[in-house]
Amino acid sequence: MGAEVAQKLCPRLGLSEEETETVAWLVRQHLIMSYTAQRRDLADPKTVSDFVEIVQSAERLRLLLILTVADMKATGPTVWNSWKAALLRELYFSSEDFMTGGILAERKQARVEAAKAALRKELSGWTDLDFSWFAALGYADYWLGLDTVTQVRHAHLVRAAERDKKPVAIETRVDRARGATELTIYTGDHAGLFSTMAGAIAVSGGNIVDAKIFTMTNGMALDTFWVQDTLAWGAQSGGGPYEGRDRLADLETSILTALGGKKRLTQELSMRPAIWPSRTRVFKVVPRVLIDDAASSAHTVIEVNGRDRPGLLFDLTRTLTALGLQIASAKISTYGERVVDVFYVKDIFGSKIENKAKLEKIKAGLLAVLAEAGAEEPAAAPIKAEPRSKRRSRARAVARPRQRARARAAAR
Repeated sequence: MGAEVAQKLCPRLGLSEEETETVAWLVRQHLIMSYTAQRRDLADPKTVSDFVEIVQSAERLRLLLILTVADMKATGPTVWNSWKAALLRELYFSSEDFMTGGILAERKQARVEAAKAALRKELSGWTDLDFSWFAALGYADYWLGLDTVTQVRHAHLVRAAERDKKPVAIETRVDRARGATELTIYTGDHAGLFSTMAGAIAVSGGNIVDAKIFTMTNGMALDTFWVQDTLAWGAQSGGGPYEGRDRLADLETSILTALGGKKRLTQELSMRPAIWPSRTRVFKVVPRVLIDDAASSAHTVIEVNGRDRPGLLFDLTRTLTALGLQIASAKISTYGERVVDVFYVKDIFGSKIENKAKLEKIKAGLLAVLAEAGAEEPAAAPIKAEPRSKRRSRARAVARPRQRARARAAAR
């Protein structure tokens, strides 16, 4: 409808036929960039290729970025934040790179080698043996999904953990660009690991806004979460990063005890007071689960929409794990009382889920979690007004003893 209006109105405003077509296209596709950036795995080449297939030209890409930023900022003061800006930048530059050269299968290994070479240059103090050991740990998605600066930090973290024989290594860093704390965890991979870490973060008062999950060739997990502190929600819209020695120590302790099996996450989350404003309980969000087997060439993509609450991500991921699914990556987005979580999953054999009965079971399980999140708290029984005659009788009954007491006092 809006595109049709643009096609009629633009010529009256003096725009050429080419300019009119561009405006109409921008109106028609004005949500595609924010949707892709926030709900799809930008490290997945198919995400970028599908997006570029829609955009088609570098000029459209630039105009769409400008329109998306303006649209998000104009929607409201809490919609735009540094984390969303970082996602849009990542999608923009990935798409620009694809348009200028393409991410072809034959170029994939060359890009992996280029990423390793860039890291080797930064780790000039490492021996060739040490670097070759670390370079062999990452699969292709690791080298293509992270920048060199992040990989430098990972290299030091992993080497120190292996040298000191630490079962769990944790590193935190305040990411001002995203307005969150970057939390990196290196530990042994196992079923339910993502769910356990999500629960531990929730117990400590954290809100996960993004996550990158990697399994290394040595069977270890190298996972990074961008976490906002719910206690900082009063300071800035959407939350702020974990800051301060005590808050960071609490976060690390919660994760370590959870991974050590010393936390009853479900029980602790149920006892923890909700940080979410009580007013959000009045909003109704229709739960929805969408499963897409075409959005990724290697994973089944599950999109979950529902009302947010503390520990929801923990319950969702725990359900996926119980259904025998491996979570490869996740995109976490919250919009006030509404949450939109997207999971890239495989089955226990490392394949996409294609069995219809299995897909229906996954959908039903997730909808049950969302139904619990959206359940209304029991309302107090309404107080019925008494009839006027009853109120008068009750008032007289209360007054009579007082009148008799005053009469006895006067007689004395």
